[in-house]
Amino acid sequence: MDYVDLLRYFGALLLVLAMVGGAGLLARRFGVPGVTRASADKRLAIVETLMVGPRQRLFIVRRDTVEHLVLSTPEGATVIETGIVPPAKPEAPLP
Repeated sequence: MDYVDLLRYFGALLLVLAMVGGAGLLARRFGVPGVTRASADKRLAIVETLMVGPRQRLFIVRRDTVEHLVLSTPEGATVIETGIVPPAKPEAPLP
């Protein structure tokens, strides 16, 4: 095997990696379903989590402008409280 073949193999590898990376960036940019969406378009977010026990966790999930408290266990998930209005953000002090 000479250097020309070795350079050809590495060149092909770099080309394939660049194509995969470009496809990933395009998928992220244009919001391909199942990959990701633009951050401004997201309606669902996990605001905060808290470990209650070794296998139990509390989540505050925000959908649009409403928050929900969810308890997740190995047996399943239970909605504890719905319709929580998030606290108002404090205004920035004037300089």
